[in-house]
Amino acid sequence: MATFLYRLGRWAFRRRRYVGLLWVAVLGVVAFGALNASDPPDDSSSMPGIEAQKAFDLINERFPGTEADGADARIVFVAPDGQKITSAANRSAIDALVTGTADGPQVADVVSPFDGRGVSKDASTAYATITYDVKADDLTDASKQKLENAIEEARDSGLTVEAGGSALETEAASGMGEVIGIALAAVVLVITFGSLAAAGLPLLTALLGVGVSMASIIALGSVLGLSSTTGELAMMLGLAVGIDYSLFVVSRYREERAKGHGPQEATGLAVGTAGSAVVFAGLTVVIALAGLSVIGVPMLTQMGLGAAGAVLTGVLIALTVVPALLGCWPNAVLARQVRKGDGRVSTAGGRGRLGSSGVRVGRGRIRLGRAGGSVVGAQSLGIRWARFVVRRPVPVLIASVVGLGALAVPAMDLRMGMPGDEAKSTATTERRAYDALADGFGPGFNGPLTVVVDAEGADDPEAAVSEISGRLAGTKGVVSVSPARFNKAQDTAVLSVTPSTAPADERTKDLVHTIREERPATESAAGATFEVTGTTALNIDVAQKLQDALVPYLAVVVGLAFLLLMLVFRSVLVPLKAALGYLLSVLASLGAIVMVFQQGHGAGLFGVEQTGPIMSMMPIMLVGIVFGLAMDYEVFLVSRMREAYVHGERPGEAVVTGFRHSARVVTAAALIMMAVFAGFMTGGESMVKMVGFGLASAVLFDAFVIRMAFVPAVLALLGRAAWWLPRPLDRLLPRVDVEGEALAHRTAALAAPAPSSTPTPASSDGDQQDPVRV
Repeated sequence: MATFLYRLGRWAFRRRRYVGLLWVAVLGVVAFGALNASDPPDDSSSMPGIEAQKAFDLINERFPGTEADGADARIVFVAPDGQKITSAANRSAIDALVTGTADGPQVADVVSPFDGRGVSKDASTAYATITYDVKADDLTDASKQKLENAIEEARDSGLTVEAGGSALETEAASGMGEVIGIALAAVVLVITFGSLAAAGLPLLTALLGVGVSMASIIALGSVLGLSSTTGELAMMLGLAVGIDYSLFVVSRYREERAKGHGPQEATGLAVGTAGSAVVFAGLTVVIALAGLSVIGVPMLTQMGLGAAGAVLTGVLIALTVVPALLGCWPNAVLARQVRKGDGRVSTAGGRGRLGSSGVRVGRGRIRLGRAGGSVVGAQSLGIRWARFVVRRPVPVLIASVVGLGALAVPAMDLRMGMPGDEAKSTATTERRAYDALADGFGPGFNGPLTVVVDAEGADDPEAAVSEISGRLAGTKGVVSVSPARFNKAQDTAVLSVTPSTAPADERTKDLVHTIREERPATESAAGATFEVTGTTALNIDVAQKLQDALVPYLAVVVGLAFLLLMLVFRSVLVPLKAALGYLLSVLASLGAIVMVFQQGHGAGLFGVEQTGPIMSMMPIMLVGIVFGLAMDYEVFLVSRMREAYVHGERPGEAVVTGFRHSARVVTAAALIMMAVFAGFMTGGESMVKMVGFGLASAVLFDAFVIRMAFVPAVLALLGRAAWWLPRPLDRLLPRVDVEGEALAHRTAALAAPAPSSTPTPASSDGDQQDPVRV
């Protein structure tokens, strides 16, 4: 592979204009498709294989012309202090709203507070329910405007009026995540490279990749059924890995130039070595994200495939566009002191060249030197830390494991669910409506259970529904059961069951399980069947489904990591160490999420106004995404250590050498990813905020604890045993040559002394064909 990528890098360097035109054409085509694409489909709420979804499907089948998940609005009225909601003036204002909205477009039904049980016992609060015959995304502006006007008129009468439900759901405030992430990434890149051009190149290529990916998702949205939320994760990951992959290649290019190679040869070597790490790191991310499709949740499938496509695009750009840009400006990415002079300094072994990283390359040896009169601190710090870990691996290993283990402890208290209106800001009308209903009618009123009774085979459907309703009303934890609503055929009824506890309360979950456990006896007595659904039951079922899938998916991901890394590093213990480190970082980040978003420790620092259960999809998304990101750093860092070991260094020296070449780049890459992910926490959407926090903390733990402490400590303890591979496996596994051993042999052959009568050839780009011997 290294040889193939070496040739690809040299080809892109020479044919840079064609490569640039090709990607501009690709961007133009997908942009044209995006501009002319139809609107994306609704966010898929379908969850195959769970009872709540089956009940929704039954409602849609037996109640034609309505949608079980159609838009609704619950208008909450609170009387002024000292007044009753039933007073003549207040009742007149409420009746005016009900009458004014009943004939509105797309309205299926309006229920007045005074027609049923819509008034609280103390007569301080009331609510009206408006249902629509279309989903929330299909509501027209005219429908929304008519409802908003009616609400404003009711408020003018002196009532406090708030609106819950999906019809007028407030759009979450968009943050400055992308802008903040890019700005912080630019700062990190400038500090790392000391060159605006070197910092700008990864940013430029990452933006190109994100542009291509997002335009492709929009263009193919209606064809492939990709919803509007598909692009959120694709943008987040595409931006992060796009910068990192380009950073890896540019860093290796600067290193090869520091060794004396010409621009074209340095580009080929950079793509052949760092590019190999990029390919395998990107492959792990793609497989982990695409693997989310086996969970069986359409939203996860869409987000996983969209993000996988963005990562794949980032890999292709790093292997083609980056070398093409290096061909256009071969010296621009070098440090200033190297560009201004030839960078030559005196070394113990004779005259050599001082690279931008501060590494002196002479004929006798390579050692750290001074760049511009000052020691390169990051490089020296990385070497000093590596030597410290190699000398004291046991304390470092114990500290890293104990520290991450302590952070992982809160994960044992994980409660999964879907945040609702209770998790929104008190500045939104949905949250105020939620609080008013909870105060007036009890905490369970905001999360009623919908029971669908199938009495098609019953002798007396009404009697069967009445029997089921009575038994449900007698269940402990049930406050009330609404009158049955039958379909036109009178063979199916819908009941609304109000729990005594809030939707996210564990006791509500227990109530749903109790109703289902007692169902056989209830159905036998009634002669009809029923199923439990509604938003609360749906969230419970989804959380259970994802929780059941978490361990198998984790096993698949860890097994994949083991096999892939065994192929890359030709070792058994290195993949085992990587899998254990990955588990530690995932559990620690999950524990951090529980501490902040569920237990509320430090919630105010991250703008979390309301704690609650962890989003059902969060743990399984974290497992898949962090796996890919962890393998980025694992492949890039450990491949340099194996490269040094293969080229003859002792195990301890190889660890230090790997740090000398990779520590600064991995640190910069991790800081960039953290900046991108943390930037998404500035938005108002709780789901995006939780994802941003989880991924940022996972990168922090994986890059700075696992890769910088756990990994070198384990390799130092294992010594040569770390690179042991049984002979049968050695013969069976194909050789992918990630460390570029074939390129090293080629370089050594080309560096052999030529006959004195033969001049050194030069390429048309001024790139010497024979690399300078180091």
